[in-house]
Amino acid sequence: KRGPRGLEMTWGLSHQESYYQPRTLEKHADSILALASVLWSISYYTSPLAMFYLYRKGYLTMSKVVPFSHYVGTMLLLLAGVACLRGIGRWTNPQYIQFITILEDSHRIGTPEIKKKLASYNFDFRSWPVDFRWDEVTSRWVSDSRGISLLRPEPKHRSAANGFLHAIKKLPCQIASYIVAHTFGRRMLYPGSVYLLQKAVMPMLLQGQARLVEEYNGKRAKLLACDGNEIDTMFVDRRESSEPHGKKLVICCEGNAGFYEVGCLPTPLDAGYSVLGWNHPGFAGSTVSPRVPGGGREPRSPGSQPPCSNHQPLLLSQSWGENPGVLAPTLPPLHTAHVVRPLALDTWTRGLVTRTVRQYLNLNNGEQLCRYQGPVLLVRRTKDEIITTTVPEDIMSNRGNDLLLKLLQHRYPKAMAEEGVQVVREWLEASNAVEEASVYSSYEVDEDWCLSVLSSYQAEHGGRFPWSVGEDMMPEGQRQLALFLARKHLQNFEATHCTPLPPPAFRLPWHL
Repeated sequence: KRGPRGLEMTWGLSHQESYYQPRTLEKHADSILALASVLWSISYYTSPLAMFYLYRKGYLTMSKVVPFSHYVGTMLLLLAGVACLRGIGRWTNPQYIQFITILEDSHRIGTPEIKKKLASYNFDFRSWPVDFRWDEVTSRWVSDSRGISLLRPEPKHRSAANGFLHAIKKLPCQIASYIVAHTFGRRMLYPGSVYLLQKAVMPMLLQGQARLVEEYNGKRAKLLACDGNEIDTMFVDRRESSEPHGKKLVICCEGNAGFYEVGCLPTPLDAGYSVLGWNHPGFAGSTVSPRVPGGGREPRSPGSQPPCSNHQPLLLSQSWGENPGVLAPTLPPLHTAHVVRPLALDTWTRGLVTRTVRQYLNLNNGEQLCRYQGPVLLVRRTKDEIITTTVPEDIMSNRGNDLLLKLLQHRYPKAMAEEGVQVVREWLEASNAVEEASVYSSYEVDEDWCLSVLSSYQAEHGGRFPWSVGEDMMPEGQRQLALFLARKHLQNFEATHCTPLPPPAFRLPWHL
């Protein structure tokens, strides 16, 4: 991106794409600043290794540091001069003056006509005016938005003396965990926030954003969350169209290296739904960086708390057990995060990695999902090579299995007793559709009876989970009910991790 008010490209209101043409002075100055930005990013990420190398070579001495600081100061002054030259080049360009006028009017006046003109430009999103604020919602939603803490509390020790000694003993490890989490650990979990990656995919992001605006009449907007994050969103409204599903809104949550411009939006779009896409904090237009939760704080930015009713359908794909990844939910109560512990299973760093994930980077998605009261459908990729814990494409170790069992055991604890868990595990370990059908038919599941039992329980006790249905059943009935529920909450998709979900496979979760 080209500075706080840099102009990248424009989309004509007649849907004819045109590009901003910088003049010679601005063009060359911008190239120098872009190169400096890339070099700074590389230096930032390699600084720990560079510092270690300089220390080993004896360069971190006053006699060597002082001359180096002079060189750095000189370079900063030169870059400041280049930035001034770029500013002069922009202010002598009528196109840029026209853009700045529209941008300032959007901040001062903000009428729909001016915002429509502003939407014809793509520029640094930090300068985009805020369209919606978190404190503009109703007080009822704010009072109902209490969430589950994203961190598991540390167990407390009974003895104060022992607790103090234990805390002192753990202090070095806690310091190391804090440093790891707030430096490269956060970027490992959210590689999409790394500047170099964004720089590499920026042409594709611009092309995808142009496609959403021009072909689908998408409307870009900025949402201000209560934690200060400014969220870049794209809304495609089909409520007035002839699409049969146009009145249903699908909120798409991308993965930890995904962007709405090139992410999962095409699946619900091609299926005819209205769609809202958004980028994680630190991803593309969304400002700030992905935050490391701390101190039991409960962030209520998009992706960490449901923005609407707790009873709307939720579709999860590519899900992890302890830290699931989310593809295309109809509500986004979950963030994405990779579980990094397997990276250190055979090294001395296992304890450090485990402690860092659990204390700073564990988003408790399983617990969040169990708190959710609406219909849920998990999409399991049977050939997924990323989220298996043993060998690639091993369906038996797919972490989606654990997530399904955790959800069913929370919602239907009586039906998912020992017998129920056993048959569901057997069904999950089936390697193909034929084996699944064989397991299902071997237990002679009577779907009409299962529906009747569940409907009767709901009519008598209401729909809030957990349910005690199956409490007085024989093991045979519990097995039938467990298999029936597992099949209703899990959809298999024969594909690898990054294969997009085709529109025909996109369906709303089952509910009574």
